[in-house]
Amino acid sequence: MDLQVLLVATDFSECAAAAFQMAKKLAHRFHAKIILLHVINQRLVEQMSSHLQVEPDTLMPEFRERSQQQLSEFLQRVEPGNLEVESMVVVGLPFKEIAVMARDLEVDLVIMGGYGRGGRGPIEELFFGSTAEKVVRLLPCPVLCVPLPAIREQGAA
Repeated sequence: MDLQVLLVATDFSECAAAAFQMAKKLAHRFHAKIILLHVINQRLVEQMSSHLQVEPDTLMPEFRERSQQQLSEFLQRVEPGNLEVESMVVVGLPFKEIAVMARDLEVDLVIMGGYGRGGRGPIEELFFGSTAEKVVRLLPCPVLCVPLPAIREQGAA
């Protein structure tokens, strides 16, 4: 398998950090580029705009600025070293945007945490599935889901 471009989807959670650590190992081994992607959840923006009774577009600059700041903080936390890392922020439904970006950027592998910042919501997973599961269903390229416990065990070994 030749890996040149890795896409790491992040919601800035501990599980996403574990996925980035796995991406670092693969990027070193294959001399690959990492694209770090954060998706601003369109539904969250719509809910917030409805609650505040403003147009969604008026909230976007603040959402984007905060996301860029969180991306910078995330990168400091996961210490990419001398790897080539490009970061991106897009708006939409996370599973759809991850799939679209992976296709458009012609990535070789998508790496993401097994679950995100919200944890494992049994009701949501029962009816809708996790973001990772939806991405796996949509993409023709491989998707590596990194569960947090596996990283902890690997680090202890």
